[in-house]
Amino acid sequence: MKMRSLAVLSAVLAAAGLWTMPPIQAQADMSAATTASTTPAQVVDQLLSMVESEMVPLVEAMPADKFNFAPTNGNFKGVRTFGEQVQHVTMANYYMFSAASSLQPPDMQAVKNMKTKAQLVQGLKDSFAFAHKAIATLDEDNALEVVKPVDGVDTRAGIMLFATVHMNDHFGQMVEYLRMNGIVPPSSRPKGK
Repeated sequence: MKMRSLAVLSAVLAAAGLWTMPPIQAQADMSAATTASTTPAQVVDQLLSMVESEMVPLVEAMPADKFNFAPTNGNFKGVRTFGEQVQHVTMANYYMFSAASSLQPPDMQAVKNMKTKAQLVQGLKDSFAFAHKAIATLDEDNALEVVKPVDGVDTRAGIMLFATVHMNDHFGQMVEYLRMNGIVPPSSRPKGK
């Protein structure tokens, strides 16, 4: 049963990884897949890298004086500021990837105390580095291992994928914060600008 579940997980992870790639790259990778198998860690790491490559430039694009911005026109009472969004993603990355890998996160009080743009950008980058290390602990033997659940997800690979989905949710929110301030998000700009 474990091997069947692992095979299903590997197929789902591989399909998710290939589905998100540009078509030409996916074709090249499918050819390469016939000679080498893709591990769960490679697929999860690829998906994390995709989010990271969009989220870090997005956070860097917001001016420092706008990190306290939160929408007010409409039903936005109590929403996080832009800086709080970044801090939330940073803390969630540490929490979820630590839970999935058993790696110890840094002092979370230091993360809670981050307030400036420079601190928050560096904190986010550090949380991605931690996530990559956590993903490196994932293998075919432990990918479906049940651990303490995070929001109802209870396998190592599942929590890591959930963490990536969580980041995408906040990425979308932060895109709107930039647009509300007249800034085109880097991922929406023409290439080379």
